[in-house]
Amino acid sequence: MPPAAAPMPGYGEFFQRVFGALSAAARSCSDCGWELSKRTWARNAHLSWAEVLLCALCALGWTALRAACCRRLFAPLGEWCKLQPKDAAKMPESAWKLLFYSLSWSYGAYLLFCTDYRFFHDPPSAFYDWQQGMEVPRDIAVAYLLQGSFYGHSLYATAYMDTWRKDSLVMLLHHVVALTLLASSYAFRYHNVGILVLFLHDVNDVQLEFTKLNVYFKHRGGTFHRLNDVLSNVGCLTFGLSWFWFRLYWFPLKVLYATCHSSLQSVPNIPFYFFFNALLLLLTLMNIYWFLYIVLFVAKVLLGQVQEVNDVREYDVEESRKTGKEPGIHLPQALKERLHLKNGLVKDKRL
Repeated sequence: MPPAAAPMPGYGEFFQRVFGALSAAARSCSDCGWELSKRTWARNAHLSWAEVLLCALCALGWTALRAACCRRLFAPLGEWCKLQPKDAAKMPESAWKLLFYSLSWSYGAYLLFCTDYRFFHDPPSAFYDWQQGMEVPRDIAVAYLLQGSFYGHSLYATAYMDTWRKDSLVMLLHHVVALTLLASSYAFRYHNVGILVLFLHDVNDVQLEFTKLNVYFKHRGGTFHRLNDVLSNVGCLTFGLSWFWFRLYWFPLKVLYATCHSSLQSVPNIPFYFFFNALLLLLTLMNIYWFLYIVLFVAKVLLGQVQEVNDVREYDVEESRKTGKEPGIHLPQALKERLHLKNGLVKDKRL
């Protein structure tokens, strides 16, 4: 019979135990450095070139599939629904991301709630049976392949396919951190906690893209659609609440507590302890950064500075356009009338 699940700590207990564990680990590490890192990597990392190649091929596959779906499915749908030009240009991106994140989050929910894995209700159990070079269960390996290849695709997509936004550089950094965490956690067999991290983050992407799609579909066919307006407002509210609950409440109290504190109790000399926790803490800082965006946007709505829900990540860009100021590039008014901004590049409307 498995041991009873450890109760989730509060914020006070979390900060006290995590800080204590990190401090104790730092004091006891007398040989920390590059040489120890190389020895630890050689002894514990298990990632074959065949697995790396398969992930790269799947990333290329995601890119080709997105291009095909946008060209054959999403773009024609926007034309059929008679979306406004600026909304029709952005809609395929959100539709594609909603499709992927809905599938990936549903698969993560299946692993955590419809199988024997106990990582959500008992996060420390992710490290109970950890062994060097242990076999990765096939269902979890599939999730890692899908997510790792998708984040590889997303690095290219954010730079060259997505609409360029004010926080796109932060988004690129997020993809690098996520891909590094996925590859290294798979190599060191920390896949159990990795599934929990993915589950707690993908749900917000589902809500974000759902909300953005309803924003784009509010004005179509020359008329205003109240249902999409209501759904976008509800989606914005639930997005902000779930962001705090999943990424700023459950993520630190379940994941960071397990990786910083509980992991040392199960595996006293756990490899790359500081490396993984530094990346997870960096991910937490990015979650706080984006949450400030959400709070700022909600404050503008409450103060009447924004009359309707729009894309939270694009609000400043849209406002700068309304005042005649292009973000980052200032052009004469006569030239602006002949040009438009798409994906961070100025292109002639006739192209």
